[in-house]
Amino acid sequence: MASGTRGAAALHPVGDAPEPADRPGSGAPSEQALRGLPLPVLDRVGVVLVSHSQAVAESVARLAVSLLDTGDPGPVATAGGNPDGDTGTCESRIVTATRGVDQGMGVAVLADLDGSVLAVRGLLADAEANGLPFPVRLADAPFVEGAVAAVLTASAGGDLAAVMEAAEDCYRVRKL
Repeated sequence: MASGTRGAAALHPVGDAPEPADRPGSGAPSEQALRGLPLPVLDRVGVVLVSHSQAVAESVARLAVSLLDTGDPGPVATAGGNPDGDTGTCESRIVTATRGVDQGMGVAVLADLDGSVLAVRGLLADAEANGLPFPVRLADAPFVEGAVAAVLTASAGGDLAAVMEAAEDCYRVRKL
């Protein structure tokens, strides 16, 4: 993302429900998921990156947003790791991230490893009871390449089908 770009959006945290260790001044991080502010356009598809590691999810989100070079990313959130900071997946973080990027146009979710995929699939099996917005789709896509394609397509105003197709199309890109 170029500095000085009109409406430049920085990734900012979207928090978990506060826990006792999350009080101001405790030194514990109170917010774990990143989200790109949708400036100024609304009504875009949201993208959620689910990883076993918050650091991995955040890095992939930053990479995807930085490659846009528009300063106007669509809504992007991460859900990585467990609230105690360990690796793993946390369903409440996935739900929080998904709700946080929902602008009424749908949410595309990309997951890194089997455990993350299973967690998302479990939530989607009863999406309404789990409080997920509608529609939410899990992309069968490589994590990094798919995230870049999904964020680019969502930021350009693509609908959910286009975002999913862009992410999933990354499996067909040959490197050699």
